[in-house]
Amino acid sequence: MVCTPGEKQAEVILVGCGCPLRGMGWYHAVQMLGNECPSAKLCYIVEPWFMGGGAEGPGGKEFAEFQKQTEAEYDVVFCKSLGDVPKVADGVKRMALISGRTADNPRLMGEAIAAGCSTIYLEKPGAPTVGELEAMKAQGAEAGVEVLMGYNKNVCKYVTNVRNFAASVDDGHVTFVSNNTYENNAESLGECFERNCEGMLKNMAIHELALLVSFYDVSVDNIDSVEADKEFSSCQTLAGPSGKEWTDFDKIKFTIKTKTGKAVSVQADRCGGDTSYATVTDTDGKELFRHSMPDEEDKANVDVLAAKYPGAMPYFFSQDPDYITVKERVAGNCANGTEPTGIATIDIACETLRVAEYLTPLLQKQLE
Repeated sequence: MVCTPGEKQAEVILVGCGCPLRGMGWYHAVQMLGNECPSAKLCYIVEPWFMGGGAEGPGGKEFAEFQKQTEAEYDVVFCKSLGDVPKVADGVKRMALISGRTADNPRLMGEAIAAGCSTIYLEKPGAPTVGELEAMKAQGAEAGVEVLMGYNKNVCKYVTNVRNFAASVDDGHVTFVSNNTYENNAESLGECFERNCEGMLKNMAIHELALLVSFYDVSVDNIDSVEADKEFSSCQTLAGPSGKEWTDFDKIKFTIKTKTGKAVSVQADRCGGDTSYATVTDTDGKELFRHSMPDEEDKANVDVLAAKYPGAMPYFFSQDPDYITVKERVAGNCANGTEPTGIATIDIACETLRVAEYLTPLLQKQLE
């Protein structure tokens, strides 16, 4: 028995499930299996690592248990590669959700197009470099495939509320703050630097950069000045589990001014906790407004999810409603042609990555 999508559903191939409780792909799967995204029917999971070289390693046993349970309960078919996925049936709208390693995305997107996908949901940042992402954009356009990005903060409640408040006051300055829950020691950060070796601005803070590109006219050509907050920021060189050294920001804060007269700030801290937020301040730096994620309404949902999935990454729970919104809008666009309101396009993603590549050496130099 193979599960089949309903009349108004996209047939979804999840590419890159990762380890249960740890991988973002796993959480995408859990949401779709729980029918949280009515327009998405998860039919295939492609997992090259845990169905291949990683089967006996850390996480392999947990993945095998998840596979067994999911096959039995939901009739989802597990494949080692996209090439193993059966040909798309007539009349079915097929969508790939690519949630693998960033370095694999250019190849995986080509394979997803070959597997008959008409829509691709690409996890941020899309590709390791601007050049690769531009090539993917061209490949998608040539194949007539819609490529949309998993920049979930574009649809976040706290972002919308802060933008609306800032628009209601004169000279309100917005700062987007992103925090994570790594331990503030060399071992924890070294592991983080190695696993996210594209660097903080292409990884953790890429969501904030996408907001700047989407809503604040930020592009490499339109940046007038960039100023790091040296007191807050920190850049370190640390050894990862492999013994190789990596240089990255463990925390960074900066303000961008554009040639068109806009100013906006970003603050990101790998060890800052599990609350992300945005503020509006006046010209004297006095805080006028703040909205956090999770807020009080979200916290009740976080508690429920934490009890349901003990040991899972805490950030899954605080961003749970936004992950659902993005998947549902992308799947709705694939299955029914509905407008994917607020969802970042691959054009936004290309400029976001360009800004990340531009800022990284600039900010590192300011912190020397």
